[in-house]
Amino acid sequence: MDRIDLTKEKFNTLFKAMPCENGGSDPEFMKILQRFIFGEVCYAGSLDDKIRELITITVLTVNQTLPQLEAHVGACLNVGLSPLEIREAIYQCAPFIGFPKTLNAISGMNKTFAERKISLPLEDTATVTEDTRFEDGLKIQAPLYGTEIKDKYAYLPEPFSELIPKWLTELCFADFNTRKGLDGKTRELLTVVMLAAIGGAETQVRSHVIGALKAGNTAEEVVCALSHAMPYMGIPKLFNALNCAQDLLKGGV
Repeated sequence: MDRIDLTKEKFNTLFKAMPCENGGSDPEFMKILQRFIFGEVCYAGSLDDKIRELITITVLTVNQTLPQLEAHVGACLNVGLSPLEIREAIYQCAPFIGFPKTLNAISGMNKTFAERKISLPLEDTATVTEDTRFEDGLKIQAPLYGTEIKDKYAYLPEPFSELIPKWLTELCFADFNTRKGLDGKTRELLTVVMLAAIGGAETQVRSHVIGALKAGNTAEEVVCALSHAMPYMGIPKLFNALNCAQDLLKGGV
C-alpha cells in the first residue's frame, strides 16, 4: 500500500472514520498532516497502536491541545486501551507539567469518557498509604536513578536539601508511579516523551532515557517513541532529545 492507502487504514483504526480528502476550509493542509502522521509516522518502528496512542495523549496533555486530546482519547479506546490506562498516562504528567494543566487534560479526557458512556469516577488504583509513600517510591526510584537527586541538591539550605528530593520520591515515584494501570516500562517511556515535549529539559530527558532503558525499553523503542511524538511536538524537540542522549541510544545502558 502507498501512504494514501495506509492513511485510510490507520485513520479508520483510530477514529472509525475516513480521512478528510477535500472537505473543510484547509483541505491541502489536512492532506499533508494526515498522510504524514497516519500514513508514515504511525508505521515507522516497532511500537504498537496502544503505546503510540498513549504517547500521543501524553504530548497533547503537555501541549494543552485539548480538542485533539479529546479525539485521541477516543482513539485510545478504539485500539483497546482501558479507561484506567488512559487515565494513568494523563495523571502521571502532573509532577512534570503541574497540576493545573493536568486538570485541564483530565477534563478533556472525562468529556470523551462521558460521551462513550463510561461511568465516572473510575476505580481507585492507589497502592500507597501515608505511612509508606517514601519507602514505596524509593523502591521504584533507587534501582533506576540511585541517589542522584539527593546528592545533586545537597547544597540547598535547610529544609530544602531534604524536602526537594523527598518530594520527588513521594510525589512522582510514590503517588503516581506506584499506581495500577500502567507498568514501569511504559511509564518510563512516556516520561521520556513528556520531557522532550516540554522543551528545555534535556538534562532530565537524558536521565529518563537511562531510566527507560533500565526499565526494559530498547534504544529502538525510545527512538520510535520520540519519533512518533515529533508531529505533535515539532522537529526541533525531537532533535534536542536525540542529541542529548546520542551516546545512550547508540548502544543502550
